[in-house]
Amino acid sequence: MSEQNQAFVYATFPDLAGKRVVITGGGSGIGAELTTAFAGQGARVYFLDIAEDASRALEAALAGSRIAPKFIKCDLTNLDELKATFAHIEEEAGGVDILLNNAANDDRHDIENVTPAYWESRMNVNLRHQYFCAQAVIPGMKARKYGVLLNFGSISWHLPHTQLGLYMMAKAAIEGMTRNMAREFGPHGIRAVTVVPGAVVTPRQKALWHNPDEEARILAGQCIPERVQMEDVAALSLFLASDNARHISGREYFVDAGWYGA
Repeated sequence: MSEQNQAFVYATFPDLAGKRVVITGGGSGIGAELTTAFAGQGARVYFLDIAEDASRALEAALAGSRIAPKFIKCDLTNLDELKATFAHIEEEAGGVDILLNNAANDDRHDIENVTPAYWESRMNVNLRHQYFCAQAVIPGMKARKYGVLLNFGSISWHLPHTQLGLYMMAKAAIEGMTRNMAREFGPHGIRAVTVVPGAVVTPRQKALWHNPDEEARILAGQCIPERVQMEDVAALSLFLASDNARHISGREYFVDAGWYGA
């Protein structure tokens, strides 16, 4: 039986239990699966999103977890709101052990229609907040000599794509940012890694872009002719956030069924 047709069972990482975890964009899509997966490990999860209805529904669905995840509505493009949100988490939880910089938006666009304001908005949505979320948690991590930064990139800029120029630029920059953070903060016990999802099946992708022709193109390019699921991304993220990955830092890890590089 194909793995796609079996119930997905996450590995258990005991050291994640009780860890203070922040997940951006954690109310829907890949982010919601990350929230579910880390809550399943017994982590103390705070998930940030602007999609309030979906996030409240997820919060209610996971209320029976060992430690119920907490939703905080936060517009990450508003740096004052971002700073206040992390200050609140710091005060309530006593710090952040693991940050998953997941929030993003891959709206399509043509270069002829891009204005300076739109350019700024795409950088703010896809890149800037990752830097400032990390900035907010790093002082506490340095003080405790422990921390994990999982910054989410994209396969998009590694493969031929059109109408994604600004998104690809932002996602390429995230890999450079991660390498700098890994080098700069490694002496303080902080690891930084980029998670690079491939063509993941999410409700948004299915609704907007993954029609039968696009799905056939994706499967033809992959080594494994099965669609990558949100659980695959969460499973990799659990491992990279755990102490099983204690000497993994400064690198990019793809979960793309072998679409890139093989």
